[in-house]
Amino acid sequence: MMAGQLDGPILWARSRWQSEQLHPLGLTPFYDPARAIMVKCKDQTEILGTAEDALRSGAVSFIVAELPEPLDFRQGRRLQLAAKDGNIPGLFMVQNDAGNNAAHTRWHCEPIYDSSDSTLQRWSLIKNKTGTLKSWEVRWHAKSRRVIVVSEASEQPRFTPKTS
Repeated sequence: MMAGQLDGPILWARSRWQSEQLHPLGLTPFYDPARAIMVKCKDQTEILGTAEDALRSGAVSFIVAELPEPLDFRQGRRLQLAAKDGNIPGLFMVQNDAGNNAAHTRWHCEPIYDSSDSTLQRWSLIKNKTGTLKSWEVRWHAKSRRVIVVSEASEQPRFTPKTS
């Protein structure tokens, strides 16, 4: 979703042993899949090296890395410094509880069943070095390629004044 707001190529690094593939047409509501550079790496070390080099170089606009193993503090800090040097955002997907203290924020995303909208999700900020922890319900608006935060007020029952 964030990649759709940025210009330029997107680097997506993952393990080459993963049998499932990203389907380019499935990415079109979010961004033009022709912008994606898919990198299949031998192992976590290669994924991290690829991501660090891309972050530092500034040659791409966004980086996604699927990490098969937990990230240690040193690795996380190296990525943080590389992102700062290149001024590039990165999304590093880890298994639950496999993150480290170097991350500024940590999020948990889960789908919410809604028979009328398959894009409804709950995004929970579960770690935030500079602020409050909170959850939001969001919907994806494909036409504008934006996330829409569902208003808390819209989830409340409406007050209807009685008329006599």
